[in-house]
Amino acid sequence: MRTIHPKPVFKSQLKGLELIQRGKVRDIYRVDSASLLIIASDRLSAFDVVLPNPIPGKGIVLTAISNFWFNQLRDIIPNHLTGIDPKNILIDPDDRAIAKDRSTIVQSLQPLPVEAVVRGYLIGSGWKDYCATRFVSGVELPQGLELADKLKEPIFTPSTKAKAGEHDQNITYSEVISLIGAELAEKLKIISLTLYEQASYYARAHGIIIADTKFEFGLNEDGELILIDEIFTPDSSRFWPVESYKPGRSPDSFDKQYVRDYLETLDWDKKTPGPNLPDVVISRTSEKYYEVLNKLTT
Repeated sequence: MRTIHPKPVFKSQLKGLELIQRGKVRDIYRVDSASLLIIASDRLSAFDVVLPNPIPGKGIVLTAISNFWFNQLRDIIPNHLTGIDPKNILIDPDDRAIAKDRSTIVQSLQPLPVEAVVRGYLIGSGWKDYCATRFVSGVELPQGLELADKLKEPIFTPSTKAKAGEHDQNITYSEVISLIGAELAEKLKIISLTLYEQASYYARAHGIIIADTKFEFGLNEDGELILIDEIFTPDSSRFWPVESYKPGRSPDSFDKQYVRDYLETLDWDKKTPGPNLPDVVISRTSEKYYEVLNKLTT
């Protein structure tokens, strides 16, 4: 059955709250000193560039999938959700319509300056680094691995957090220690690998391989580590269908790799502004996002 999408939201403009940040995908509003309202738009970022075309329903899917995983994995680490219904905060009917099914009220935290990346398979920038040096973020890998090969065990390969229009850069674990300290870096690594292991087991039973993923974390006033942003979505992870996976080629995907593959066929320098997407790419991408949601939650 074809999904009927609501009107796409490329950029939100709520009347009742102060906009404090517009990220690549999410618009963040101040609720009070302790909490924020986050709206997941339908913007799509590829190669760290926000593309001009929204993907209908994408923000709704991201919100639903993240909330699903936050609930599934809450025993591993606390997350930033407050449990407050955005309808209790938003008074204006237009604001409520924009935020419907794509917003959450979260704790206001201090984000860490790194992205925690876990790779279970060799693909993307990890594959490029491996081909050049046989190392990925300082982790040495065996010779002779193929594109999309499963690694003997998942590896922690952190990166910088790029601003809109800039590119994330892979960094070593030693560089993470220099940024946040040894104790917090070790905790970050262990929790990230544990989250990946448990989610991968669940997803595989539902027909999905999680090839790699990235997490963001923050600290509360007591210095407690909290999982923030999004988790195991088609924006933050590579999802491959189990039945068609085969190493040695770029696997079919349920995520925005479909868009990346299309963009690689263009004469584009991966800098702003991004190219317009054809209707067929927009439609197929939207369908892929909803397919992930259905596979994981039904």
